[in-house]
Amino acid sequence: MRREPVDILPLPPEGAPMVEIHGLSSVFKTPERTVTIHKDLELVVQRGEVLSIVGGSGTGKTVLLRQILGLETPAAGGVRIMGQPLQKLSRRGASSRVGMLFQHGALFSAFSVLENVAFPLRELKTLPLRLVNEAALVKLQMVGLKASDADKMPSELSGGMIKRAALARALIMDPPLLLLDEPTAGLDPESSDGFVNLLRSLHRELALTVIMVTHDLDTLFELSTRIAVLADQKVIVTGKPRDVIGFQHPFVEEFFLGERGQRAMELLREYPFAI
Repeated sequence: MRREPVDILPLPPEGAPMVEIHGLSSVFKTPERTVTIHKDLELVVQRGEVLSIVGGSGTGKTVLLRQILGLETPAAGGVRIMGQPLQKLSRRGASSRVGMLFQHGALFSAFSVLENVAFPLRELKTLPLRLVNEAALVKLQMVGLKASDADKMPSELSGGMIKRAALARALIMDPPLLLLDEPTAGLDPESSDGFVNLLRSLHRELALTVIMVTHDLDTLFELSTRIAVLADQKVIVTGKPRDVIGFQHPFVEEFFLGERGQRAMELLREYPFAI
């Protein structure tokens, strides 16, 4: 049975917020205790930027991404995407406007690469399978994979190829908003550099708005328009990398000005746009 075409949510105007998070609280309860991860969190992401979220272990970076995607519901507060409350977007085709690259790719092991990439579009049941597969092949080529990779199974792919196939799936619906959870985690330096270059190119060519969680300082400095720091259950600072580095807080000092941070700071000289 064919479904009705989705009501595509329009893009906000240039310079307007793509994502707005206000008063968000995240609480997880177990029989033993109640844990508050976020409390009255505020964050605004502008259309067209690459906003990177950093924070220590347990600060809820991935939880925040999942709430933006609608996979989890906050205990209080809310998320607006393209001016609309998240809870109302399922009726307006929100899934076609937000793409997600999970940390380990999250490819279906029983599906071929082509089937994985085509899956979201195929599930809509609004296009013939031939067109769905053609669209998936286009996306595979867009992320640097070959047509000959389409019939491979995920178990046959390298780590870098898994990331690219998962990125192709995230882009199959041509979403203007892309969420990335540790996009270069597990990649060797050469593969990581190639993936960062791909993300930079796609951000420019597709006019994407990107929200990225990463602990990799090289990736952070190479891609970020702005950085948001999660600590003390909220976003304590947002701004350009150099402005954030100057913010006085124990986590900021340890993360950016420690030994790893000092090495990565050299990138600021190579990528002046990040300053």
